[in-house]
Amino acid sequence: MSFHKSTIWHVRLQTIRIVLTLLWQRRCWNKSDDPMEKLTAKEEEVMQVLWKLERAYVKDMLPYFDNPPLHYNTVSTIIRNLEEKGYVGHRAYGNTHEYYAIIEKEDYQNRFVLKRVVADYFDNSYKNLVSYFAQNEKISADELREILAMIDKQK
Repeated sequence: MSFHKSTIWHVRLQTIRIVLTLLWQRRCWNKSDDPMEKLTAKEEEVMQVLWKLERAYVKDMLPYFDNPPLHYNTVSTIIRNLEEKGYVGHRAYGNTHEYYAIIEKEDYQNRFVLKRVVADYFDNSYKNLVSYFAQNEKISADELREILAMIDKQK
């Protein structure tokens, strides 16, 4: 298999760029800072689609934004912003980019979504959260027992 010299140089430059970015982030990262920042509503919407598709080109994502529909350039800009924030990576095929999530959906949910809901609506208490669901019959006694069994299993 032979590669064109420009392709080899492109791969080398991409590798150098990634290494330099990682080194810069490590140099600038203060442990008291949270390296993962909260996303905007539109960024979260794009991430939801990317998590669902796992790998996608911008054009593949467009049908998922129908209320309201988003323009190709808008999604492309949001994806590039997500890449700068460290949430998304890409693989280049010439001028075309296939994007993929770097941050797992569960990691983001644990860090921001659930934490925000518990803080904003349940006084930072997971007990209050579970009590809410039990009192409003959103969770059954059997489901509560399953949760307790999972907690006991982790101890």
